[in-house]
Amino acid sequence: MSKVAWLFPGQGSQAVGMGVALAAAEPAARAVLQDADAALGFPISQLMAGGPEDTLKLTEHTQPAILTHSTMVVRAWAHRLPKPDFAAGHSLGEYSALVALGALGFQDAVRTVRERGRAMQEAVPVGVGAMAAILGMSQADVEASCAEAAAATGKIVVPANFNGPGQIVIAGHAEAVDAALEAAKARGGRKAMKLPVSAPFHSPLMEPAQARMAPILKGLAFKAPACPLVNNVDAAAVSDPEALRDGLVRQIPGAVRWQATLDLLLDRGVTSFFELGPGKVLAGLVKRQAKERGLEVSALSLGAPEDLAQLG
Repeated sequence: MSKVAWLFPGQGSQAVGMGVALAAAEPAARAVLQDADAALGFPISQLMAGGPEDTLKLTEHTQPAILTHSTMVVRAWAHRLPKPDFAAGHSLGEYSALVALGALGFQDAVRTVRERGRAMQEAVPVGVGAMAAILGMSQADVEASCAEAAAATGKIVVPANFNGPGQIVIAGHAEAVDAALEAAKARGGRKAMKLPVSAPFHSPLMEPAQARMAPILKGLAFKAPACPLVNNVDAAAVSDPEALRDGLVRQIPGAVRWQATLDLLLDRGVTSFFELGPGKVLAGLVKRQAKERGLEVSALSLGAPEDLAQLG
């Protein structure tokens, strides 16, 4: 029997105007916006609707905005979707997944991800760290390029996001990231490019953010989720509340194992994927990875009222 997974996007999927049409169409979505404004003590709803873009792109605003939009989608349309057998979220999206599964309260989550954004931004001075995408290389070759660059520079650079076959993001000290890109090109990497982000997320340079967030996460009430969550840091199906909390702590400096997450879901028989929130990146990654494995799947992105037509 085919199974269902709900997927939740992470940072980079934000855009000015996010959630506006959904809030206008769905009272349940408007209520989420009101809850977000109340929990945060400032109108994130206005920032989502009208920007300015530079302010929305600040990590401390981006993270609660994306969580809010994803929760709006779930509260408005969950009754129109098949219940999930599994859920997963890309980095920040893991919080959205836990809210959707009833494992974490929305107001607790939205306040926490705002602090998470601040902690991650403040862990490394602007300009010290960097991230870059490397396309068309194996995991082993990317790891070797990072190791070579780290040895040459005496600085940190590691794989940070394993997004899909031949799509790996690296992060670390800017000097080491530049050296790793040169090493990757020498190994035949098809394309390598710096990313427009302000901090080296999911690298050991985020350990100060992890230390700052650990006691905050320890203070939150976690419940058993409605279905297993496939977490980022282990790419393992988890239901125990303490394991859910631990995964959020360890994911801050840990790599996002998204390719392994999708492999697990495909191996468990998931054939229907629903990306809930802003953007369409995750659905695209699902389709690409399933195609490489010769599997037939459905992957829909639902974030605005016009997207409902896909449900038939």
